[in-house]
Amino acid sequence: MSIVFSSSATKLSQLFPTYRQTSPCRRWSLKSRTHLCNNSLQSEIYTNDKFPRIAATSTGPIPPAHLIQVATLAANTGAQVVMDAVNKPRNITYKGLTDLVTETDKMSEAAILEVVKKNFEHHLILGEEGGIIGEVASDYLWCIDPLDGTTNFAHGYPSFAVSVGVLYRGKPTAATVVEFVGGPMCWNTRIFSATAGGGAFCNGQRIQVSATNQVERSLLVTGFGYDHDEAWSTNIDLFKEFTDVSRGVRRLGAAAVDMCHVALGIVEAYWEYRLKPWDMAAGVLMVEEAGGTVSRMDGGKFCVFDRSVLVSNGVLHGKLLERIGPATEKLKSKGIEFSLWYKPEDYTTDF
Repeated sequence: MSIVFSSSATKLSQLFPTYRQTSPCRRWSLKSRTHLCNNSLQSEIYTNDKFPRIAATSTGPIPPAHLIQVATLAANTGAQVVMDAVNKPRNITYKGLTDLVTETDKMSEAAILEVVKKNFEHHLILGEEGGIIGEVASDYLWCIDPLDGTTNFAHGYPSFAVSVGVLYRGKPTAATVVEFVGGPMCWNTRIFSATAGGGAFCNGQRIQVSATNQVERSLLVTGFGYDHDEAWSTNIDLFKEFTDVSRGVRRLGAAAVDMCHVALGIVEAYWEYRLKPWDMAAGVLMVEEAGGTVSRMDGGKFCVFDRSVLVSNGVLHGKLLERIGPATEKLKSKGIEFSLWYKPEDYTTDF
């Protein structure tokens, strides 16, 4: 199976037959809540009457149609590299004891970079494998995960993707995720795309989050990093808590895929500590443009350089924070670091 796309650029009309440059923004309300932590420390999770949008309000001098066209071409180019390798033996190396990387990660990122630099030679790029390249003075930052879910890819487990997110002055403005579905001998892909104010799409069709308003009727997703620290232990406890009160909690191992599934409406929420900008930049925009809500795990306003994320269908966000918020506040009270990280030095943002 192979991915077919134009050698010059994928036509926007083929990807988004109902594309609109602007659309009403959904915002969900949440009353202020005060929670009681396990150590009897009261912690006010969020004081505003709504969760603010995290997407950029402007795409700057570059039209959103052009940004998403290049983002989709870049993601498809990387996905072709992954597809060519998916049924072949893996050449695996390790970043740590269990954190692995394959030659496919590196080849996919190189192919994506070539597309981005050919179209926007002065833009800043943050890649999982290659780090920061380009001009820090640029208002645009491309966050690239050339193979999100490398461990799944290495085992042939069908939950991995190529993720390309574009920030304008630090805020998500365009995103494409190519998800690999099926399995060995029957691999295929589906393409998720979104622009700030333009909606979210899967294979050209508009998508939206689910309308489920009860945790006990929800299917949830979370993730765990490679460092078995206090944040990891806290999330193990949250996993247990939500398993008891929901229809189930899944751990699939690819953040971009998990967030796209929230946007598609097949799961109600996803949360995780210790992610990086390339894990989140595309997925959070997908959720918000599908009508969902994005915040930090303490309920505060999210940016892609944060150390935690909670995305949901919106109507469940406050209910989920009733458990997730106090657990996160308890970590902060212990001195666990939650300041911004992986923000390129001197990169200008609007937050």
